[in-house]
Amino acid sequence: MADLSPQYEPTDDAGARARRVAIICVSVVGLMVGAAYASVPLYDLFCRVTGYGGTTNQSDTESTIILDRDVTVRFDSNVARGLNWKFEALQGPQELKVGETGLAFYRATNLSDRPIVGTATYNVTPQKAGAFFMKIECFCFTEQLIEPGQSIDMPVTFYIDPEIVDEDYLDDVETFTLSYTFFEKEGEG
Repeated sequence: MADLSPQYEPTDDAGARARRVAIICVSVVGLMVGAAYASVPLYDLFCRVTGYGGTTNQSDTESTIILDRDVTVRFDSNVARGLNWKFEALQGPQELKVGETGLAFYRATNLSDRPIVGTATYNVTPQKAGAFFMKIECFCFTEQLIEPGQSIDMPVTFYIDPEIVDEDYLDDVETFTLSYTFFEKEGEG
């Protein structure tokens, strides 16, 4: 009697399926690695656009409108662990009108025996008002190279956007804190 049961014969379909699964797996891993690298700049862009996390906005010009609403701007300075710099605000709090241009200076001193390139991150508290803190010029827009023992004074020019008065949930905001943290640029150390 003849064997009528189906016989398994390997075909090229099995090899093609294995290659397809391997390509899919490699593609997924590649997408995950790409997403990991893109997440920081995408999050930064999201924060700049929405003001989320106290991220400030940038303006090319000063405000042309000054309102009769007083605000206080305080200045905070921090240095990341491992960066041998002294970093400080050179003035105390400033009293300004909404829309009035303010100018503040920070000083960074390289306490190490080698040149260091630093970059500053920043935020504003209260976070809900960060999008209305407008920077015209800021040392945080560029990297800062400081030689051993050198000190540099760095300005920031800013104002509070007059559109803040259109937001009822910000009526209680009277004080802003502009905070910077300096980090050593990756790959420079």
